[in-house]
Amino acid sequence: MVPLSFAHQEFALTTSGALYWPAESALLVADLHLEKASFFAKHGQMLPPYDSRETLERIAQAIRETGARRIFTLGDNFHDSEGSARLEPHAAGMLSALTRAVDWVWITGNHDPHMEARAGGSIAEELEISGTVLRHEAKQGETRPEFSGHFHPRLQLSVRKRRIRRPCAVIASGAETGGRMILPAFGTLTGGMDAGDPAIVKALQPADTIRAVLPAGGKLAKFTLWQKAA
Repeated sequence: MVPLSFAHQEFALTTSGALYWPAESALLVADLHLEKASFFAKHGQMLPPYDSRETLERIAQAIRETGARRIFTLGDNFHDSEGSARLEPHAAGMLSALTRAVDWVWITGNHDPHMEARAGGSIAEELEISGTVLRHEAKQGETRPEFSGHFHPRLQLSVRKRRIRRPCAVIASGAETGGRMILPAFGTLTGGMDAGDPAIVKALQPADTIRAVLPAGGKLAKFTLWQKAA
């Protein structure tokens, strides 16, 4: 984990893409897309059916790493609203154990707007915790501190003449906003959008500066993506 200051509070970003909020003993994860493989299999594209197990194992590891007692998932928890009904018994048991171990809140997203908490936890469209909004998709014009997901941001870098892409968080800051952050997708079977894509920049307005951040070598690496014209 690497420390991260945001909206006048301290957080920690894990290498897996989860964000730990010590003041709330809470772990935030975005875009799990559980049961994505079974969704594609249902439509004729066969994929190994173990994506949910792997994603849940990574959440369990993040809970052990941080000691979190609460989990907030920031939408697109399942790849579709019926995904929770397709969980195979092993993955369903894993999820049920996790939702019993911590206070678990599912925030719904565009992929799973009508999901049911069959394996436990509670459901909300969005929440406000200690003055900070938790929702699936960043709301343009929001001036309160905000955490969201949806865009699956990734940063493309050139390292030793090789191009690599890494999931990252995107943070907007400025005089008109309390700070807003888009978390990387946490799920095993999730692609990504360029962190500096105009859709992300637009969603995070108003802002003075937009940066990509990610753990690197035990420190927080920061890359400026956009700055307001002087």
